[in-house]
Amino acid sequence: MPTLLIIDDNPAVATALNVLFSLHDIETVHAADPDTGLAMLDRGGIDLVIQDMNFSADTTSGEEGQALFAQIRARHPDLPVVLLTAWTHLEVAVELVKAGAADYMGKPWDDRRLLATVNTLLELSEARAELDRRRARDRLQRVQLEAKYDLRGVVFADTASERVLALACQVARSDLPVLITGPNGSGKEKIAEIVQANSSVRHGAFVTLNCGALPSELIEAELFGADAGAYTGANKAREGKFEAADGGTLFLDEVGNLPLAGQMKLLRVLETGKFERLGSNRERSVRVRVISATNADLPAMIREGTFREDLYYRLNAIELNLPPLAERPGDILPLAAHFADKPIGESARTALLRHAWPGNVRELRNVIQRASLLSPGALIEAPDLQLPAHAPALRTQAPVHEPDKAQIEVALSRAGGVIAQAAADLGLSRQALYRRMERHGIKSPQ
Repeated sequence: MPTLLIIDDNPAVATALNVLFSLHDIETVHAADPDTGLAMLDRGGIDLVIQDMNFSADTTSGEEGQALFAQIRARHPDLPVVLLTAWTHLEVAVELVKAGAADYMGKPWDDRRLLATVNTLLELSEARAELDRRRARDRLQRVQLEAKYDLRGVVFADTASERVLALACQVARSDLPVLITGPNGSGKEKIAEIVQANSSVRHGAFVTLNCGALPSELIEAELFGADAGAYTGANKAREGKFEAADGGTLFLDEVGNLPLAGQMKLLRVLETGKFERLGSNRERSVRVRVISATNADLPAMIREGTFREDLYYRLNAIELNLPPLAERPGDILPLAAHFADKPIGESARTALLRHAWPGNVRELRNVIQRASLLSPGALIEAPDLQLPAHAPALRTQAPVHEPDKAQIEVALSRAGGVIAQAAADLGLSRQALYRRMERHGIKSPQ
């Protein structure tokens, strides 16, 4: 239950407010003077303050209220404060609102307006506190993740990236194939390196092949090797990527570009660990952890007949989906600072956060490295980034969903009337759920 501190020298005011808020599951405590109120605040447990502007007899200037508010703000900068004021010092209250007071009310106040204001402030304060707790948990989880696993120096701060990294490290010790999906330039190869670095074959070779960078007729030779004379220009036998990766990891980037013949041979290696070089009948055996990556829609390619369904399920034993940079905005500024050779100014930071980054981390790296080289000043500023003014802005986070009456009733029914469970299902605290139940006229379950 939230607790309000009423600082007012008039006991009748404290009594009236206590009656009003107690009817709405809000507890109140009372201090008759500023010193007592400040002492009660220092003991903690106060969620909001309602303070008068005058405390001495025959005083109407509001100076005492100004001094009290200044002390509250200095000691408790995030605590919401509502001012109770007479019209004679309305201008003083307005100035205090500009200085950080949450709101002001004239005496006598309107109960409904005051109650609505307090409920809104409590919800905002509750949301801010939850955000602070979440950030603290995220920081702790990042520290624990970095301490427990080899993250290969990856730079991240967004929770979306943290989830992918945590899953990558969790599945790394398995021998199952891993498929990393995500757009070009998002950092899929770095994720593959992290999987390898935390795997049981971390001391083995880490061999990469970009299946989209070679003509289709050469990919099989690259994968499996070739004997002399296997194709035009093959003057001597050569080792393929699978042999080079024996006892380690093979990373197949852009695996969707693999031709169907190569797909069939890759499937056989994954199933048996055996293959033949091109132009050879001798079967060879390898033990290789295969990690593949693609920006292609493989299920669509399966429907079109350009990618084998059985290979897809072999490669996709575990999928790690790396979102585009626009969907993990918390990574933008840390990555920019990592790529930069000089400090990044405030205007540039704002521009970086507004840009949509269609080229993802690769585009960000190129922009920052160019700006570091060409910036004439000691700081990188927005013009140095040369970001197009017409580029789409980064998507802002969607607003928090506000459940309606029907959704609340469904949640309560599913939770068997347990308020805590229903609140968790709706993404609310218990008090926030109680307030919404009251707003919609929903009775508390017995």
